[in-house]
Amino acid sequence: MIFRILFFVFGYLPFMIVFVPGQFIITRLGLSWNFIPRWFHWFGCKFLGMNVTVIGTPSTNRATLLVSNHISWTDIIAVGSKADVTFVAKSEVKKWFFVSFMATLQRTLYVDRKKRSDAHRASREMGKRMASGGAVLLFAEGQSDIGTHVLPFRSALIGAAQHAMQDAGAGEVMIQPLTIAYTRLQGLPVGRTDRSFIAWIKSKSIKQNLTEILTGGTRDVTLAFGTPQVLSAGSDRKLVARQMETEVRRMLVALNRGTALPTATTPAE
Repeated sequence: MIFRILFFVFGYLPFMIVFVPGQFIITRLGLSWNFIPRWFHWFGCKFLGMNVTVIGTPSTNRATLLVSNHISWTDIIAVGSKADVTFVAKSEVKKWFFVSFMATLQRTLYVDRKKRSDAHRASREMGKRMASGGAVLLFAEGQSDIGTHVLPFRSALIGAAQHAMQDAGAGEVMIQPLTIAYTRLQGLPVGRTDRSFIAWIKSKSIKQNLTEILTGGTRDVTLAFGTPQVLSAGSDRKLVARQMETEVRRMLVALNRGTALPTATTPAE
């Protein structure tokens, strides 16, 4: 804990003081420069005690919709340290002090899932980001889980992005599965009991969860990028959602067990 405090005071904080104002200006000007967000998340990983390993390659330099499982708010920091993506977050995040400010600097998209009209607005914005050749990450379960299994992917979320990309003029969009797995805690395999100190369980406040993370040990996080496939206007969104869900689940099971990742299944037409 003492090391983390020193790292924050002499490393993380000076970085934010120097570079965050610059990122604020870049965002206001509508420009895109990913250097600062990537380093911000890298510092965040070190501060929170996360060792991130990447398997596979994120789709870059083309319109991409990444669909992933979701375990904790620290998923964003882990992914952000390794890939240039736009995150889609629930509207409640905008109420979190400092977190909302930093998320906005990375051009995070907020959506109020209780309002259909707002979901349509967010989908249109997602389409615009992808149409410009960017990558958007969607936590397709629609909520977080403890990390032992994958909840059903919401095909409506993928369908909304599919329609939005058409409206925005995105010709060919890739959809890529991403699995996030917390595999070790203090060098030991993560058990089911340990996951309550990693995942953000609804019964815990953000303050309680953050305290447990900062006072806990180092965690190994694996990001496994699957094989991207074309998401066209005529693709069956329910079938695509099942394919992505299956790939993410297969990779999560393998990573949790410490076995080799399975070979990807052939996408259905």
